Amino acid sequence: MQTLRWHDDHLDILDQTCLPLETSWVSCHSLEDVIEAIASMRVRGAPLIGVVAAFGMAIAARRSDARDSEALIRALEAAGEKLRASRPTAVNLAWAIDRVLLAARERLHLELPALVGYVALEAQVMAREDLETNRHIGQSGLEILRPGLRILTHCSTGTLATVGHGTALGVIRTAHEAGLAPEVTLTETRPRLQGARLNAWECQQLGIPYTLIPDSAAAFRMQRGLVDVVITGADRITSGGDVANKVGTYMLALCARAHRIPFYVAAPLSTVDLALDRPEQIPIEERDPREVTHLAEHPVAAPGTSAWNPAFDVTPRDLITGIITERGVLTAPYRDRFLELMGQPVRS
Repeated sequence: MQTLRWHDDHLDILDQTCLPLETSWVSCHSLEDVIEAIASMRVRGAPLIGVVAAFGMAIAARRSDARDSEALIRALEAAGEKLRASRPTAVNLAWAIDRVLLAARERLHLELPALVGYVALEAQVMAREDLETNRHIGQSGLEILRPGLRILTHCSTGTLATVGHGTALGVIRTAHEAGLAPEVTLTETRPRLQGARLNAWECQQLGIPYTLIPDSAAAFRMQRGLVDVVITGADRITSGGDVANKVGTYMLALCARAHRIPFYVAAPLSTVDLALDRPEQIPIEERDPREVTHLAEHPVAAPGTSAWNPAFDVTPRDLITGIITERGVLTAPYRDRFLELMGQPVRS
């Protein structure tokens, strides 16, 4: 199962808007193609968005008319600003752009062709690292699991949200491959149905038993004793451990607390934004209201209906049992552990 293919001068991406009915690939030959793919959610999931943005920088470098390395850096900075605006909540997007820019600036001494090649190489390294990181997240998740657990997860957090393996679904996949036989409950994840369209399709491909439920049935399923643990992904985590994720996550965390069910988040450390320490600082993307009032372009609400469509919500740190990372399962207080694991000085 692949989500992207790099061809030295362009990027092919699996078009997730076509799944599960059709497996279709889209070729991105320009920075604008990459921006459109991210904004339209042809690619989605914080880790995958970050890597695709890195390849977008590589394409911008290839297409640049810069005559020297300093001019190329300026072109990359401009490309990065355009990419940042495509989806504001997922911190991996900005993290990937900043990493590419830093790598390019540190090699300003290179001749122009070599620097262009290095930008592409950095994106490829990031893709390989993402796959390896996600496998480590899966192994970390085994710390909290036992055979036969009934796991509820939200949105799409497997290979389709990453370069490979996945975060929350990656933990479930690792448990499945280890013979722990997890039973999975998938929320449909309105309004774009990433759980129904993507997570269910991926579980089917992997042979993981699952049951799909309406978002509104999650609390009742917990009340009936059919959920042992909730595991979700994350698009941005504050230094204190507050988590922005697909809208509906906060509601699941509240329901889990009410029913004394552990609530875990699975995410790479690159999702942690050390610059933010309060949940209200996280920018929340609001998408087209037609995603709520229409289903596959067919209206489901009365003409003229007003709709609010936040793509994400924020789950406060005190509702989170732990955060599953590539460096182990972290518990509160999070700030000092984040700083330590990310190579930052721990402040007193």
